[in-house]
Amino acid sequence: MSYTPRLRDKYSAEIAKNLQEQFGFKSIMRVPKLEKIVLSQGLGDAITDKKIIEAAVNDMSLIAGQRAVSTVSKKDISNFKLRKGMPVGAKVTLRGEKMYEFLDRLINIALPRTRDFRGVSPKGFDGRGNFSMGITEHIIFPEIDIDKVNRIFGMDITFVSSAETDEECKALMEQFGFPFKKN
Repeated sequence: MSYTPRLRDKYSAEIAKNLQEQFGFKSIMRVPKLEKIVLSQGLGDAITDKKIIEAAVNDMSLIAGQRAVSTVSKKDISNFKLRKGMPVGAKVTLRGEKMYEFLDRLINIALPRTRDFRGVSPKGFDGRGNFSMGITEHIIFPEIDIDKVNRIFGMDITFVSSAETDEECKALMEQFGFPFKKN
């Protein structure tokens, strides 16, 4: 028997049917689904110290379960001593099983470990059915050994779904168990 992530099974068994009933979709193919999760970090301090990028890429690779890449600047900005092509961040895009594994770890392990956590703000929707949120400390993930970290980085997480409206995307995320703040 092959392994499938817990949230993928939950999506096909319960979530798709629930969303189809909730929004009255005639076809199961119209039901929104999660397409990808993008993790990204902007590291402005990396201009002076190249080791920061290496550490960020390694930490992000541990968190995501697949190799992260460094991003480079697109143009020169003299005020920031920035030249075109200099590394300024790191990113990784998750799809398929690794995406569901990461979402499961984020919801059930990492977010509850955040200090003073009261839920994620529901203001990160973009109007096209995608949701973005920020994390201030990457050490909330259990894969990171706190003793070996010399700098704490924040990161942005973007959930890209096939939903056409924010309402559909929010319902999808809530079905997965995403902890939104109650107003």
